Amino acid sequence: MDANVADLPRKRLPQERLLELLFGGEDLPGLRLRVTQCAALAGLDEPRLGDFVLAVHEVACNAVEHGGGRGRLLLHHHDGALRCRVTDDGPGFTEEVIPPDPPGILSGEGGRGLWLTRQLTDRLEIAAGAVGAVVTLVIALR
Repeated sequence: MDANVADLPRKRLPQERLLELLFGGEDLPGLRLRVTQCAALAGLDEPRLGDFVLAVHEVACNAVEHGGGRGRLLLHHHDGALRCRVTDDGPGFTEEVIPPDPPGILSGEGGRGLWLTRQLTDRLEIAAGAVGAVVTLVIALR
């Protein structure tokens, strides 16, 4: 974790929006940093903080790669958990694309990022939007 984030005061926030942004591929490093900062300020500690940020990054990368080159992210605190919703303008998909077992690295099988995301978060929700996919990741603040 960035030393500056570790030094920031932590507080539990009521139900509120923490971060909302549009992003493309060039924005992914900054997105990762901003999610880290917001989640840490909301009270998410390591190692769950790193897990959550990696999971959000995987979903954001999928939005860029498969969802039209850009996406929208909304991170908010709700009922003792962080919820991050990522939407895109791609063709959409269902949970069936996530393999039940860890995908082999050499098999060429897709779904590794989503499989990992499911392992790192408390809940992963996938829905079709009016256009594209809506992926919501949830992790409890403990």
